[in-house]
Amino acid sequence: MTATPDSRLADLEITLPVAAAPVANYVTTVRTGNQLIVSGQLPLVDGKLLITGKLGDEVSVHAGVACARACLINVLAQAKAALDGDLSRITRVVRLGGFIACAPEFTDQATVMNGASDLAVEVFGDAGRHARSTIGVPSLPVNAPVEVEALFEIA
Repeated sequence: MTATPDSRLADLEITLPVAAAPVANYVTTVRTGNQLIVSGQLPLVDGKLLITGKLGDEVSVHAGVACARACLINVLAQAKAALDGDLSRITRVVRLGGFIACAPEFTDQATVMNGASDLAVEVFGDAGRHARSTIGVPSLPVNAPVEVEALFEIA
């Protein structure tokens, strides 16, 4: 029997939260053709930021990796809501985009983003291998250290 994204999440002891509502003039997901685009998600856990601040200042790389993972959990929650509760409709993680709030001299953005990338592969197997951009930025909304967006191919 083939593992499903939901069974893999259960094996990882991850329970997806309720998808958060947008906080401004945008939608959290857009479906077009066989694609699902998920707007950037912050590292919220139980409705609160996991941590605040910038990488290379008050936030460690280890904490940044945990934040990127939390962001992807929220991306998956948005995807699940958009797909009527069925993550198995995701046939491919096409692209992840990561924004890392960091000090100017910080250069480990890719390591931080691996928190999201590694989880995508854990949940979707080879279909979780994706293209990606990881960009250092001076700040993110509500002083979040990481934000992750996604593009999925869906059935």
